[in-house]
Amino acid sequence: MIAVLLATAIGYLLGSVPVSDFVTRRAGVPNLRDVGDNNPGFWNSRTVLSRNQSLTVFVGDLLKGALSVIVAQRLSVHWQVWFLAAGAAMVGHGWPLFARFKGGRSVLTWAGAVIVLSPLPGAFSVLLIVLFWAATRDFSHGVRIGVVMYPLAQWYADGAWWAAATGLLMSIIGVRFAMAIGLDSILATTPLSRWRKSTAHDDDPSE
Repeated sequence: MIAVLLATAIGYLLGSVPVSDFVTRRAGVPNLRDVGDNNPGFWNSRTVLSRNQSLTVFVGDLLKGALSVIVAQRLSVHWQVWFLAAGAAMVGHGWPLFARFKGGRSVLTWAGAVIVLSPLPGAFSVLLIVLFWAATRDFSHGVRIGVVMYPLAQWYADGAWWAAATGLLMSIIGVRFAMAIGLDSILATTPLSRWRKSTAHDDDPSE
């Protein structure tokens, strides 16, 4: 139990380190929450930071997930604790204690964690990203392909339980993206919303 509590607490605190805030303050540029897509992460950092400064954000967010898992592996031999620490780091990045609970999407923190948890599937996904980017010069879609393929590769390499645990970690990313988009925007894309709009249009007495 002590190992579980320590791994969770350390993971959350590591995830809460506001790397982008440190970099933007040092660079003397606006807070990332006030520019671009308002996300304090690597992709948005490219709008106001230099390449090297953005790379610092990239590595920092990646390390938060990786270090959380490494610490958990030192504290416990149980893989469930490792995944718990990874999830805690992602929650810390998404709702950071040291940044008024206003964080990012946790994608890079997830990536750092899963590379340590399952190196071979991680390497496979990175290879897919690189190959797709080299062929199309489209990095963002390459990342999406790598992320989607990772649990499948992990299922093959590590079994269904590990893949399911990774799915739970990925759900944190889904929640963060849903919060960023907004509930109203999400509901507006559902069939029910389109049906209600169609019904309202048919009942319009002005026609």
